[in-house]
Amino acid sequence: MTSTAILLRIGLAASLAVSAISHTYLYIHGYQHIPAIGTAFLVQASVSFALALLILLGGPWWLCWGAAAVAGGSLVAFGLSRTVGVFGFVERGWDPAPHAALSVGAELLTVLLCATALHGLDRKRSSRLAVHPGIT
Repeated sequence: MTSTAILLRIGLAASLAVSAISHTYLYIHGYQHIPAIGTAFLVQASVSFALALLILLGGPWWLCWGAAAVAGGSLVAFGLSRTVGVFGFVERGWDPAPHAALSVGAELLTVLLCATALHGLDRKRSSRLAVHPGIT
């Protein structure tokens, strides 16, 4: 494994962990009492922690798709909660501070790192196919 791959794994694990910790904190400090939203925060935190650990310990690269989906879904939910609402739940601005900004930053970083990792894998696969045309 290259040093770039190791750094990508560490970055992904860290960004997923920051998002998970933020969602866990918000769940414990009040969101657990909001129907549907509390459960969603708990699921997001649990899945993010699991993905962070699996990616850090050398799990397969397809876990990046899962990480990107969780982070992307969280970003969509954040946007919806600031506009039309999610299950009747609406918030304004960057409250609760600083967790809203931390989560959004971590989730954007997760998506960026996943795109970088998957693009690198695609380039490596393409060069392998050019050398060995029969490989799929």
